Amino acid sequence: MTVGQELARETGLKLFHNHMTIDLLEPLFGFSEEMWRLTHQFRMEIFHSFLKSNQDGMIFTKIWYFDKQEDWDDIENICKMMSSKGVSIYFIELEANVEERLQRNKAPSRLECKPTKRNVKLSEHHLLTTMGNNRLNSLPGEIDRENYIRIDNTFLSPSEVAQIIRAKFNL
Repeated sequence: MTVGQELARETGLKLFHNHMTIDLLEPLFGFSEEMWRLTHQFRMEIFHSFLKSNQDGMIFTKIWYFDKQEDWDDIENICKMMSSKGVSIYFIELEANVEERLQRNKAPSRLECKPTKRNVKLSEHHLLTTMGNNRLNSLPGEIDRENYIRIDNTFLSPSEVAQIIRAKFNL
């Protein structure tokens, strides 16, 4: 999210980070199947509406479970929707070590923008469980897209990462 915020600031693109839908629905449904179903539905509707707008582009963030076919299918469906309207798609895969992720999980900006992260102990448990149960980074060559970059941002600021992305894709 923080890299997305920096990219949005520097490019004027709109940021749609994954917790914008999660944090809307979690107070009503908890982390339930219904919350995730509605999250997906809301996101797809937002993408459809955004494609009809006169906006220049969108930065979308998502945790991609590389070991789950439904995530691959979801990404493919989003790409097909965007590509059918002539939208250029850029994949930026970020990775950081677990210690850094745990530190960032407590950052004031994250807690301000992501209400479900404010219970830090529960959020840390969820982060560690997710990292232990799912593959959160791609294998070499697994993402076969022209506009793709993988960045280890463990020791980089959001501004430095945004500059790398902008330089790579001439944004």
